[in-house]
Amino acid sequence: MPRTRSTTSPSTSLPPRAASEGVLAPVRPSVRGVSAVVAARPAGRARAALWTSVKAGLAATAIALVLVLVLGTLIAFAVQRYAFFGRETVSFAVVLPIALPGIATGIALNSAFGTVLEPLGVGVGMFTVVVGHATFRIVVVFNNVLARLRRLPGSYEEAAMDLGAHTFRTFWDITFPLLRSALLAGGLLAFALSFDEIVVTTFTAGPGVQTLPVWIFNNMTRPQQAPVVNVVAAALVLLSVVPIHAAQRLSSDTTGGGRV
Repeated sequence: MPRTRSTTSPSTSLPPRAASEGVLAPVRPSVRGVSAVVAARPAGRARAALWTSVKAGLAATAIALVLVLVLGTLIAFAVQRYAFFGRETVSFAVVLPIALPGIATGIALNSAFGTVLEPLGVGVGMFTVVVGHATFRIVVVFNNVLARLRRLPGSYEEAAMDLGAHTFRTFWDITFPLLRSALLAGGLLAFALSFDEIVVTTFTAGPGVQTLPVWIFNNMTRPQQAPVVNVVAAALVLLSVVPIHAAQRLSSDTTGGGRV
């Protein structure tokens, strides 16, 4: 009788006893596949940390802009246009969060969140990161609005009122267009500073929240992830230059168009 050739390759052949008992041979994982999975883990974590930083920066900037439109702009107008008792104290209190060291602000915020939010069942996380960033990013927009108001002459508003415009119409048609670029520049600068923040984030972020600067700080001492950290750090520097440069260009524009 002709002999039948075995279709089992020598590398995957089973011992006779194992073959008779139906035992499967152990599958050896590919070294190339394991290395690809290990190399993909830092990149995936870096992308997740990048997205967390973008969300924290955008949320903090949005809160800062909303608050400054309601509160910061009013304080800037009051400090610049009116003389009242305690004006310097109000200005100092608004600027104080950014004047303090970051570690002092972070410890104070962490203690405040633990005292106020923990009894309510709210722990540290993305919400506390956004609130912590917004507390001292409002100062950036406030300073931009205050500096723009100091450079604007009051003759524009007086001319609009002489032509019959009431207070709110003058603000909407004359003052706000002149302040628009300052608000946008403050928002861009606030986002850039919030995107790079690490000290306050360390004290206000929970265990599951990791922004990109925190990820870089945690992985910069690991030799195997040094190439990924170097690339991410270089990209972070380049991305931070764009909003800062745009904020500088917008801050230098003092001749925004108004409508009468």
